[in-house]
Amino acid sequence: MAATTSELYEDLELELAATRRVLERVPFEHWTWRPHEKSMALGRLATHLAELPRFAQMIASTDELDMAASPNPPAKVENSDQLLALFDGHAAKMRSVVASMDPAALKKNWRLRMGDKVFLDAPRALLLRQHGISHPVHHRAQLTVYLRLLNVPVPGMYGPSADEM
Repeated sequence: MAATTSELYEDLELELAATRRVLERVPFEHWTWRPHEKSMALGRLATHLAELPRFAQMIASTDELDMAASPNPPAKVENSDQLLALFDGHAAKMRSVVASMDPAALKKNWRLRMGDKVFLDAPRALLLRQHGISHPVHHRAQLTVYLRLLNVPVPGMYGPSADEM
């Protein structure tokens, strides 16, 4: 019997909630701050994290994405409320699409390319795990380091943080 998407991604709600807690703490007054010249600016990193559920939604609902044919510039975010609304909207759509997926579709490959150059070509189940959960966890961790360096209290992810003890 094939696993359902809710069985494969039973941690999705926990991860989305943890991501939202971090995004709630982003200090808009430091939007252009970066900890190192090679690092993304705080605002760019936060916007990228808020938009990642959209990428997972595309993996779940399309056969491929050709970035040459569909450029996707980052959303313009002008305040914390807009950042949270961006994340909430994309997360809601992702939840809906993933929950309604046919388990057979998880075995089919999905492709990310730019014209003829292919970046990803793998089963949806793998790509949803990587880009719907693991990739956001990676950027969420980066963002918590930014928060710590800016002396913003870091929320707990899998239990209380040092700031919540």
